[in-house]
Amino acid sequence: MTSSPAIVADPIIEVESVSKWFGQKVAVSDISCSFGRGITGLLGPNGAGKTTLLRMICGLLRPSDGSVRVLGADPRRDPSVYAKTVLVPEEDAVYPFLTGRDFVRYAADLAGAPRSAVDGAITSVDLQAAADRPISGYSKGMRQRAKVAAALVTTPDVLVLDEPLNGTDPLQRAHLIDLFRGLGASGKTVIVSSHVLAEVERMADRVLAVVDGRLAAAGDITAIRRAMADIPYRVRIETGEGRRMAAMLMETDVVSSVTVTGAVLHVETSDLGALGVTVPRIARDLDSRLAGFEPEDESLESVFRYLVRRR
Repeated sequence: MTSSPAIVADPIIEVESVSKWFGQKVAVSDISCSFGRGITGLLGPNGAGKTTLLRMICGLLRPSDGSVRVLGADPRRDPSVYAKTVLVPEEDAVYPFLTGRDFVRYAADLAGAPRSAVDGAITSVDLQAAADRPISGYSKGMRQRAKVAAALVTTPDVLVLDEPLNGTDPLQRAHLIDLFRGLGASGKTVIVSSHVLAEVERMADRVLAVVDGRLAAAGDITAIRRAMADIPYRVRIETGEGRRMAAMLMETDVVSSVTVTGAVLHVETSDLGALGVTVPRIARDLDSRLAGFEPEDESLESVFRYLVRRR
């Protein structure tokens, strides 16, 4: 049994008390967490330390303190880890003079993977139509997909994806999200870093949030939200008697504030369950139709606001 939501029972990646500093700048401070099979979202604003943490996991940076183990080994000491781990960096780490197909084939050759896997990797990211064009003419989203294809052609056990959806259009984004979720469901260990909250929410059920180089929260979205007992829930209520309902809600013990915009109420409460009982009762007393009752912040957006406010 594990005592912390940041730690999984059967870890593939273990990060123990890891810190990294560059001169006087502390990029990562005393983070302990682990990653198992499936997809985990690494959430945080730009500059939070996500990329530094990922680079230590991949063995590209040595921790200033603490330790990292991937597949049971220190990636800085055991080169065999590199054969099973792949990083898709945020930067455009591509050769512009190569075609997309040449780039993926080059990655296969470096990893000793069969060239017969190249077409499948290109197809998996929906890049067939542009595969024989030079990468120099690719959009940002197409370059992202080329990098993902180059990673997948090596058939890794561990995929570390740093802001992989940057620059992609909505269709590309949806396709890659489905792809990443499928990889996680197949038993791969997938870490996806992003500062775009809705993207993390769509990709991952388990989330680690990093703010100012520290692990600020861990767990599934609902568990993180429920752990934030010191801030209210926000609920959107739509009714035909907005102002009268607002007045009656403010007379109860379960509502801390109400903002009225026409027929829509934005309510803050510390007890979502009690509010769910109170609102229909008031609507009935007012003989008013209740057209909507929806939590506004049962998402990573609220978690992020909360974490940033705590900094």
